[in-house]
Amino acid sequence: MIVVENLHKRFGGVHAVNGASLSIQPGSITGLIGPNGAGKTTLFNVIAGLYQPTSGKVLLDGEDITGLKPHELFHKGVLRTFQLAHEFSTLTVRDNLMMVPPNQAGESLLNTWFKPGLVKGHEEEVRAKADEVIRFLEIEHVANEFAGNLSGGQKKLLELGRTMMVDAKIVFLDEVGAGVNRTLLHKIGDAIIKLNEERNYTFCLIEHDMEFVARLCDPVICMAEGAVLAEGTIDEVKNNEQVIEAYLGTGLKHKK
Repeated sequence: MIVVENLHKRFGGVHAVNGASLSIQPGSITGLIGPNGAGKTTLFNVIAGLYQPTSGKVLLDGEDITGLKPHELFHKGVLRTFQLAHEFSTLTVRDNLMMVPPNQAGESLLNTWFKPGLVKGHEEEVRAKADEVIRFLEIEHVANEFAGNLSGGQKKLLELGRTMMVDAKIVFLDEVGAGVNRTLLHKIGDAIIKLNEERNYTFCLIEHDMEFVARLCDPVICMAEGAVLAEGTIDEVKNNEQVIEAYLGTGLKHKK
């Protein structure tokens, strides 16, 4: 689904992504790991259109999408979440979800004036979709809560829910486990697996929690110094001598 070919991204003298090449297969949950400063988030940002690459290509189903803006990629079904959730804090959970679908009838002032029935009908459809997402994620108890009042884990679930409001082809998750307690992290993992298995969502996720990666991801790709260092199952990657060296003896090999 996604092919990255010899991608480079420089920030002045810093070579953040240095010739990275990888592929993400449709229907997979691909894990992207590596030590801090490996270039993982920069790679995500280039793929998702937040940064323009210095050189190299990104393909989506064979189409060159290199350098497209985030809103253009959104319409092609390429979505990403962030390590720090980007919710609308003064809107409810339900309203946050309802904000996502593009080209809603109510966005047109003329429709509001002259086609109120169309606007009402479309809003009811979007609301029904939001309620279905809320039930799927089992967050009915906070549906009417302001998003700014949610816990870190609940905000991550909301971000995942926002990707469900449109027809996503692939979702990039940036450290979904950061700052999340184990109970909610397990719930987030359940939701990702369910979306993958029941709705054929394709995911690529950056994560430092090796237990979470082991539970969800196959394959696992390890980056170091801006390039792909190893790829395989979690056990193959964890036992790769180059990967162990890249983590500077932090005990990755022993977290089996």
